[in-house]
Amino acid sequence: MRLLQRLFGTRRPAALPSVPGGYRLYAVGDVHGREDLLVDLLGKIEADQKMRGPAKCVLVFLGDLIDRGPYSAQVVERLRTLSIQSSRLVFLAGNHEEVLLRIVGGNAGLLTDWLKFGGAECLRSYGADPDQIRRLSPRKAVEAVRSAIPFEHVEFLQSFDDTFRAGDFLFVHAGIRPGLPLNEQAPSDLRWIREPFLSDPSDHGFVIVHGHTIRQQVEERINRIGIDTGAYRFGVLTALGLEGTSRWFLQSDGTSRFVQDVRNEPNSSVLDMVSGQSG
Repeated sequence: MRLLQRLFGTRRPAALPSVPGGYRLYAVGDVHGREDLLVDLLGKIEADQKMRGPAKCVLVFLGDLIDRGPYSAQVVERLRTLSIQSSRLVFLAGNHEEVLLRIVGGNAGLLTDWLKFGGAECLRSYGADPDQIRRLSPRKAVEAVRSAIPFEHVEFLQSFDDTFRAGDFLFVHAGIRPGLPLNEQAPSDLRWIREPFLSDPSDHGFVIVHGHTIRQQVEERINRIGIDTGAYRFGVLTALGLEGTSRWFLQSDGTSRFVQDVRNEPNSSVLDMVSGQSG
């Protein structure tokens, strides 16, 4: 563990940002219940690994595995049981995992908005009827959600971290609050922030690899790389590969069957306001 901490937490940014020698990293953007895209992308990562030769591999999933797309339960089960030879798996918490866990923990006030913004699809994937749950009292609705989702899945989601550092790269779901040291960052910002992070040109001391904010193409800036290419909305799931100072991208392209109209995505919601974010 101390060796890993030295390898993954002590490098300072160089002219070309890099990961520690002998390691190869893949970061996977927001899956949002698209198991079909995930399976395809994992196959592409495996093929890429073989093509590039031996290395210590780390796969970092940037959060928002669930909601919106049709296969949240299947995504969680697949990743919960995933084992890749000679690879370390890292899972980061997204805002959608946070909301679900808060509901399971008894916060019934989030239920109505969660159902509007992806929770209904999530519940259907677990065999529950969101329309029936909407008609229940808040207490019984929370109990119904708890009953629908296996304890093993809740336990898995609860185990997620907020950040992962590898050399000159910091992996996080949403971003950071500019100007604050990493050890002073609030979990709400790490999982929810958009502005002022997205437009900030500052050198943060590392390049931030994040999801959360959907773009039709990978968004590369000098201080950040956004890889949420809208799996549920545009049918594209993206992975970033890193080795030494090299970077590359792998993508799984879906059909239009599950593509969601951009107009259905609100600029803000109660789910955003849970953490004080309005974007």
